[in-house]
Amino acid sequence: MTACIADSIDPPFEILAAEEPAGPFVFNSPHSGRIYPRTFVEQQTRLDFETLRRSEDSFVDELFADVVSAGMPLMRALFPRSFLDLNREPYELDPRMFDGRLPAFANTRSIRVSGGLGTIARVVGDSQEIYGRRLSVAEALERIETFYKPYHQALRRLISRTQRAFGAAVLVDCHSMPSGPQREDMPRADFVLGDRYGTSCSGRVAEVLERELVDRGYVVVRNKPYAGGYITEHYGNPSAGLHAVQIEINRGLYMDEASYERGPDFYRVRADLAAVCACLFNLAGELMPPRAAAAAE
Repeated sequence: MTACIADSIDPPFEILAAEEPAGPFVFNSPHSGRIYPRTFVEQQTRLDFETLRRSEDSFVDELFADVVSAGMPLMRALFPRSFLDLNREPYELDPRMFDGRLPAFANTRSIRVSGGLGTIARVVGDSQEIYGRRLSVAEALERIETFYKPYHQALRRLISRTQRAFGAAVLVDCHSMPSGPQREDMPRADFVLGDRYGTSCSGRVAEVLERELVDRGYVVVRNKPYAGGYITEHYGNPSAGLHAVQIEINRGLYMDEASYERGPDFYRVRADLAAVCACLFNLAGELMPPRAAAAAE
């Protein structure tokens, strides 16, 4: 999928899946969308197209695409994060961005809102203001109704079906992070695993991911600076058999961040992730109830 500007985005997301699911794993790429609404780009934003793209998790959906042939579903947004962020509460909104009064239930005081990164972001990249004027409250609510709610409804259904089929569900939320400047006193992380400090999934999930990535030569850290956002926190409930872990990949590993093109190591990183995920799939028996695990064998 090539980044483009379109008059409409229909459908706003896709679920790539094998005919028969092979295990209790669901993959999600909520920030890799690259189809930009024309009205947003040409009438609302003050930024050029290339600058708007700085919030993209470019190619992350492609990096994890091999899980589909292994029998696991992959859900991906087609619209961009700078237009609407699915990894937020539905109504994390900054009142300074809108003409009119927001609904009383809107969360206007979260840390993410104060940083300009609410459900409808105020800034992109290195804190550049997206909009040249205030949006109407109706515009904000329409985006949430048209894009946010259908996405999360479909994700919930996918997770629920997986749990019914296997007795458990493991959501792997896939993201990327800017490479950033290298510091001599701190190795640059290749991957950051977020499990909300051990509360959103079984410790074995993060343990296997970390071990397999380190064995392939990558630098891996947990929860700092990314412990997992709304999706990881909202869908992870290990005591109920629902596990959620966030994976952040350093963009410098697989792409040219200036040109938004795949880098020379793109397919090596993709192959490594396929191998790591294959090892993760071996955890299914540990995470599923004994009866469901026996039926799946």
